[in-house]
Amino acid sequence: MIPAVTPSWTTLLGFSVLPAVVMIAGAALAVWRPPDPQLRSAILHFAAGVIFSVVAVELLPDIVQHHAPYEVVLGFGLGVAAMLGLRYFTQRLEKQEATPATAAAPNAGVAPLPWGLLVAIGIDILIDGLLLGIGFAAGAKEGTLLAIALTIELLSLGLATAIELRQGGHGKGRAVAIVAGTSLMLLLGAGIGTTVLRGATGNLLEIVLSFGLAALLFLVTEELLTEAHEDTETPLLTLAFFVGFLLFLLLGMVA
Repeated sequence: MIPAVTPSWTTLLGFSVLPAVVMIAGAALAVWRPPDPQLRSAILHFAAGVIFSVVAVELLPDIVQHHAPYEVVLGFGLGVAAMLGLRYFTQRLEKQEATPATAAAPNAGVAPLPWGLLVAIGIDILIDGLLLGIGFAAGAKEGTLLAIALTIELLSLGLATAIELRQGGHGKGRAVAIVAGTSLMLLLGAGIGTTVLRGATGNLLEIVLSFGLAALLFLVTEELLTEAHEDTETPLLTLAFFVGFLLFLLLGMVA
């Protein structure tokens, strides 16, 4: 039976601050000592394995145990639709941003903000916060493991975002400050998630968990692994995925 207890505000705040702080730390590391592409790919593979493990070991058993196929179809379908809609929206933003870039001349020494990139990242982090609330709605252990998994994901995202900003002409301090600002979306998403889910039971919770299941699967297959495969694939990089999966499988068994 799926627990219907949501975490306290202080608990959720603590588990939300950790990924946000790690994301900022990743940005700082990237601007002062950019990581090797192979290292970044390994982090992406590992994060994908961790999140996939949380899905398979923690979320799926709770969803299957409840035996509510109609709610699962509804929640899963909404999750897929939301993620596909997000991708379409962010791709359009990036195209609109790239079109006038050559015509607009910089009027000062400060590089223009890449709003398409920042909006896409902000929405992605907001959804991560919602997923964190969903994880804690499934149970304390599920929420804790998902928080650790999202911490690893946001480390990679902080690295990548800071590198993009530096390549766009932004200073080191400004790049880290921008990443720090976007990381606040995680706290907002987690707050919304726990507010909406507080007291949710039965079929409603099943719909929410199925939505989170679809969103996490999309994150692994269409975001993390896609970016990880941009670099030359090696057996060691592939191994990082399975190490991440096995590590959290064992952690879920002993926790």
